[in-house]
Order: sequence, then C-alpha cells, then structure tokens
Amino acid sequence: MKRFKKASDIKVGVIGYGGAYNMGCVHLKEMRQAGMTPTAVVEIDASRLKVAETDFPGIETYGTVAAMLKRSDVNLLAIITPHNTHAKLALQCLNAGRHVVSEKPLAITTAECDAMIRAARRQKVVLSTYHNRHWDGHILGAMSLLRAGAIGDVVRVNINWGSWGQPGDWWRTSRTISGGILYDWGVHLLEYTLQMVGSDIREVSGHSWSGVWAPRTRWKDDTNEDDAYVAIRFKSGAWATMTMTQLDARPVTQMMKVVGTRGTMVIDWQGCEVTTAKGAEMVTRRVPNPKSEGWRLYQNVADHLTKGEALVITPEWSRRPIHILDLACQSARLGRALKPTYV
Repeated sequence: MKRFKKASDIKVGVIGYGGAYNMGCVHLKEMRQAGMTPTAVVEIDASRLKVAETDFPGIETYGTVAAMLKRSDVNLLAIITPHNTHAKLALQCLNAGRHVVSEKPLAITTAECDAMIRAARRQKVVLSTYHNRHWDGHILGAMSLLRAGAIGDVVRVNINWGSWGQPGDWWRTSRTISGGILYDWGVHLLEYTLQMVGSDIREVSGHSWSGVWAPRTRWKDDTNEDDAYVAIRFKSGAWATMTMTQLDARPVTQMMKVVGTRGTMVIDWQGCEVTTAKGAEMVTRRVPNPKSEGWRLYQNVADHLTKGEALVITPEWSRRPIHILDLACQSARLGRALKPTYV
C-alpha cells in the first residue's frame, strides 16, 4: 500500500451529501480535523451540491461516482448513502484504487463484506467503516471498568432498544434498503458488545415478528420487522442478547446491562452503575462517562496511511456485527441456531 508523506497529502471526498443529519459535512470536517484535505463531493441532488460548495468553498462536485472517479484524483472516499448501496459503491471505488470508509453498516450481508474485503486486498487499499461510536464515552467508561476488574469476567450482555410506536416512513424503515430493524443502531450496539466480551463467536440465533407477513402490524409494503431478537453464544462461555422493537409498550429502560462474575454494570448515556457485593450487602456506585473521542476514527485512518499505524476499525472487525445480523436473519427464517463462518 502506498504511504503518504503527510496527512494533508490525502485528498478526501464523500459520496452522499443529503440533508439527513448533514453527515457529508460531518465526515469532511472530521477528515479535515485529522489533517486530510477535503477535495470532492458526489451527490445526486443538485441543491445539496450547492450546499457543499458553500460549506467547503472550491470543493469539486459531481453528480455521479463514475464522473468523480474519472476526473478527480481524490484518494479516500467516505460512503454516506442508504445501507443497500454501500457494497456496490465501495466496490466501484475500491476497484478504481481508492481507499474507502463506509458509513455503518459496512454492508448488509456477509457475502457483500467478503467481496469488499477481497477487492481492498487485491487493490492494496484501505477499507474501513465509520464506527466512530467505538470511542463513545459510555463504552470507553465501561471498558475501563472491565479492564480494572470492576465486575470480574463478563458472563452476559443484555441490550434493549426501542419502544411502541410506528416508525417514520423513510428508507431506514424499508427492509430491502435498510436491512431490517436490527441494522441501524443494532450495528453500534453489537460493536459495543464485541468490544466488551472479547471472545470468538460459537453460535447465533435470531427471532422476529414482522409486519411483512403479519397483517395485524403491517403498515407499508416494504417494512422493517416490528420486533427482533438476537442471541449470541461465545466460546468463552459468555452470551449476549439484543432486542430491537417497535411493539413493546413497556420496554426495559436499561440500554445495556453487563453481568460479571463479581458484579453487574448498567450502562446509559451519562454513566455506568456498578453493583457489587460488600459482605452481605449490595453496594452500587455511579461512575460518570468520560468524554467521547469519535475523532479518533479519522485520526487513526490518517495515521495508518502516513505512519503505518495499525488500523483500529479493520474490515474484518467491521464484518463481525454484519455476520451476526446476517446469521440472525437466516436463523429467524429457518427456526434454528447457526454456526458462524467468521468467529
């Protein structure tokens, strides 16, 4: 892989500058903060290209990826488009010899991830995923407590997300585009889980109730599942569950609970509650979260391309939560647990 002399030599661009969350602007600003040079924007909406030109005066703008790859010498591209387009666009860029950071999820299926990884290796370019939440304050705090032995060895992780209510009618709620109810926040939550458990995967099981085939909850033709559950068994003996719901009228309020051999940790946006035994008494202490450090993602990418530092969010790491979700969806259809190809 070609190494750059300095970060400013890395010309960066984004594919997608839509208005939702303004993530195109966010990515370019974070790349620039890491020392790289914003160079190109691809967007099918001409009005959003004008916004990009205002946000980054002098930036190159294109209506198609093909035009950008033909005319621009941009080195690194961030893909910020609906989930079902990630693999196709990434392959187009990777095969043209460009480095790629895909928004999460890396792709929808294991097979798509495999194809992307093969292309990156063949072209000797970087492939990564925008897992900036790898450095969220609550997971940084939780990992610090786990490393200090605050609750002993991890026995199980339980995640609960969502509540009763009809979701908004946009692409994230269309299963063929989003991948399903598990694929948006679920990818972040599984990535947290894989950090905390730190073990190979032995088995995955999935269950779901879907408006796709259940008229009682169906509200549009191409809809996400209404309620889905994933169970993971790890080789360490630990296990994890994740429930994502739009049906539960009385959801569990704990975002993440981690049970260990010496205590229990409940994780939320503000901090961790750690409960351990002190003699016959149970003692709970509140530990505030440290500050989030999501900026580390693009700093690490820049340092990898200039200094050869190890890439933290490798494509193989990014594939792990996708492989779990892929297996969970297959398991829900087949009615049985499945063994992983990638552990």
